[in-house]
Amino acid sequence: MQYDIIIVGGGHSGCEAAVAASKIGCSVLLITMKVTSIGQMSCNPAMGGVGKGQIVREIDAMGGMSGIIADKSMLQFRMLNKSKGPAMWSPRTQNDRAMFSQLWRNELEKNLAIDFWQDSVTELIIKNKKVCGVKTQLGLSISSKSVILTTGTFLGGAIRIGQNTFSSGRIGENSSLGLTKQLIDLGFCSSRLHTGTSPRVDGRSLDYSKMETQIGEENPEGFSFFNIVKPKKQLPCYITYTNPEVHDIIRNNIDKSPTYQIDNRVGPRYCPGILEKIIRFSEKDRHQIFVEPEGWLTSEVYVNGFSISLPYEIQLKAIRKIPGFENAKITQPGYDIAYDYFFATQLKRTLETKLIQNLYFAGQINGTTGYEEAACQGLVAGINASRKIKNLSPFIFSRTDSYIGVLVDDLTSKEIREPYRMFTSRAEFRLILRNDNADLRLSAKAYELGLISKERYDLVIEKKQKIDSIEHFFKEKTISVKIFNSEASLMDTAPLRDRSSLFSILQRPEMSIEKINKHFPEVKSFLNQMPNECISQAEIQMKYRFYIEREKILVDKVKKMENLKIPNSIDYKKIKALSSEAIEKLLKIKPETIGHAKMIDGVSASDLSILTLFIEKS
Repeated sequence: MQYDIIIVGGGHSGCEAAVAASKIGCSVLLITMKVTSIGQMSCNPAMGGVGKGQIVREIDAMGGMSGIIADKSMLQFRMLNKSKGPAMWSPRTQNDRAMFSQLWRNELEKNLAIDFWQDSVTELIIKNKKVCGVKTQLGLSISSKSVILTTGTFLGGAIRIGQNTFSSGRIGENSSLGLTKQLIDLGFCSSRLHTGTSPRVDGRSLDYSKMETQIGEENPEGFSFFNIVKPKKQLPCYITYTNPEVHDIIRNNIDKSPTYQIDNRVGPRYCPGILEKIIRFSEKDRHQIFVEPEGWLTSEVYVNGFSISLPYEIQLKAIRKIPGFENAKITQPGYDIAYDYFFATQLKRTLETKLIQNLYFAGQINGTTGYEEAACQGLVAGINASRKIKNLSPFIFSRTDSYIGVLVDDLTSKEIREPYRMFTSRAEFRLILRNDNADLRLSAKAYELGLISKERYDLVIEKKQKIDSIEHFFKEKTISVKIFNSEASLMDTAPLRDRSSLFSILQRPEMSIEKINKHFPEVKSFLNQMPNECISQAEIQMKYRFYIEREKILVDKVKKMENLKIPNSIDYKKIKALSSEAIEKLLKIKPETIGHAKMIDGVSASDLSILTLFIEKS
């Protein structure tokens, strides 16, 4: 058997890599231990959230499938952080776990460029520092021009519940053995991480009357820029809280927790388990628990916020002290999983390894956590593996144009010592990188790469034209503002001149298009011809114009740094003015541009100036 690309692992990263590679015209073999686990939601059944929702929108704009699958399997939709500015608005869906996985499998099986093989990869075939295929547990040798490893938590995976430890990549599934040793022998640096998951509980055993009900939004936007049919009804989630009694039970059994025993694993600081929360935030007498439905056709629920790996009987004792859980029946206990990962500083920004040509790492193998972070890495690896096979230039996401670029930049320039999770705070230009404008930012690139059709790209161009026409109308239209000056509730700041443009009025902090529509029928009549998403986009761009323009100036400066390439032949040791720490880090990470070097811990502004001058003189 001969393929262009072999993808090892059928999780979120592997699925997106397969879609991208097939669209660019490559033959793909997806090797997974179980085809029934393709696109599996191993942890909570949800997509998106703060920072993560922006990534899903970007994947969709680039022709990926995660947003479409999430929308089709939606149980509930909410836009988080609506009380804050638009840079912080983050879409999130609650999903039907079984439907999400089945939809992914269906989509991949429709694609005739993708083949499947149920097996475990035990070895890479390497010749002259170039990957040429894989060997499997069943004894097959399969040739390929490129290999993408998307192994998730399966490399050396070990599950621990209390003192009980067993080899597993996910509960009920075997771990992958052999690859870690081979990669270390090849010169790769590896370490161990761990993460946890919460118990699943039989919803029939819960008393929801003791919990707060959390309903979805009336008109769910969803993730995809396609017009995906949304569910006519949504399932509610519920909120409850732990209490001192729960905390005492957990705290008194700390010695039985595998995560508090000394080993070489590091856990997620930004998504800690309930035991870590109790220890770290000892002053708090309660922690929020989200009770999330698993699907339309099951009563099982996921207890988000209660990640735990204590023995089952202690989990049950503690959870039954939570209001509404007094008679709870656990269907699957929470557990901790430890696994091997490799420092992503050993990768180029294409996610190709520096040591072995045509070998790519994507997903949790790079030290990240989360479906969304994994999916976007699969997209990056799939695009670049395909383009290299076709002798095309690499495609690099920039931190100035996407959260995906922020993530890849961070991974390849910083040594990850704890699971990396995306937040809006990681992006310097988050007012530009909003969730609502991902299609405007990235569709042109997706079209050039062959990831979206001309018909879809034309729709984006049409959308941009409509947004521009709204802005033009607001700049040209002047109105009498007496009504606003007379209503203190509408205009609390300094009075306006007798006539002002709609654009200048809208830029007032307390003003909105909705308020303008109430008083000016001709404005409402014009906007009624426009889609809501175009009106919303135009309003954000006009209202925050000053801040957006200021960010664009900074973006231009960063782009200049990105465009200044660092020669492969550079000898940092000969640049005497560089600090010894900078020389050490630059030699280790080997950044491709000055912009990339800027992200490396230990490389100061002074070092960057010296390095820039040296390159320009050279």
